[in-house]
Amino acid sequence: MAKSTTSGISYSDIVSAIQKRQYSPVYLLMGDESFYIDKISDYIASTVLTEEERGFDQVVIYCTRETDVMNIISTAKRYPMMSKYLVLIVKEAQNLLMLDELTNYIVNPLMSTILVICYKNGMVDKRKKIVSAVQKTGVLFESQKLKDSMLPGFITEYLKTKQLSIDNKARMMMADNIGTDLNRMASELDKLVVAMPKGEECITAELVEENIGISKEFNNWELKSAVVQKDVFKANQILNYFNSNPKANPVIPTVAILFNLFASIMQAYYAPEKNEYGLMQHLGISSWQAKELMSAMRNYSARKTMDIIAKLRETDAKLKGIEKGSASDGEVMQELIFFILH
Repeated sequence: MAKSTTSGISYSDIVSAIQKRQYSPVYLLMGDESFYIDKISDYIASTVLTEEERGFDQVVIYCTRETDVMNIISTAKRYPMMSKYLVLIVKEAQNLLMLDELTNYIVNPLMSTILVICYKNGMVDKRKKIVSAVQKTGVLFESQKLKDSMLPGFITEYLKTKQLSIDNKARMMMADNIGTDLNRMASELDKLVVAMPKGEECITAELVEENIGISKEFNNWELKSAVVQKDVFKANQILNYFNSNPKANPVIPTVAILFNLFASIMQAYYAPEKNEYGLMQHLGISSWQAKELMSAMRNYSARKTMDIIAKLRETDAKLKGIEKGSASDGEVMQELIFFILH
């Protein structure tokens, strides 16, 4: 979950406090991952006031470069008309030219106002006065991009809120093919929730294949598994499937997944203890991931792993047009897979 690196406040901490009606007068939500920023601001918007109260005491301001900060301050200083709180949500605050001018209000905020500042696509400079002011009187939340390794956990936790689970193969199919765009991931998971047969509680690879358009047999997760096991036939079978439908199977994500695999194998070689528990501790991974790496290490030496990482970098450059020559993307990928497996 996204977390403030300064105050240790996570998304779930904020939601839990709101559920207990423990509100802060100021929330500064900032970072590169818009998913959690939207989730928190939407949750505040939909729960603090009743539907009737929102018409009088909830204001949403969408900022542009022309937005007057003094207008935001004057609105924040307004007393609620029909409820205990005035909820003021300032969206796209990264567009404000004079954001720091809000500091004068934030150091002494009106306790009947809940001011939510949504600052996307980056962080407010922590040297600015507004940041230290929020840390003293409100909640500072940093929403950072999720790492690839954290995606399976996000998928599991998201579905848990829907009282559903997901099997490992289905989870990795979703993680490998959709990636770290959490808004898109949530949208695709919601499709699966709607498609769940009545009485079922676990999302399967079959359900993913039927509703998301990812083949349960020919996908990046299965290719990675074939590479780990050095299954030449299966790897080439999947690659041929990809080449027959390149629009549905873009090559750049495939290279990224393979790069992450071999980077992890290389890290595993530096682990003090190369057993399952040792890899889990050294790399901060789950039991099944550690077992996968142990299997890969039996098939790929440290020297070969380094050579493959270099080849993956070269392949990535070629696929982006650097010294590619006349070879097609499919031919470049075939050369890569041959190099890895032989």
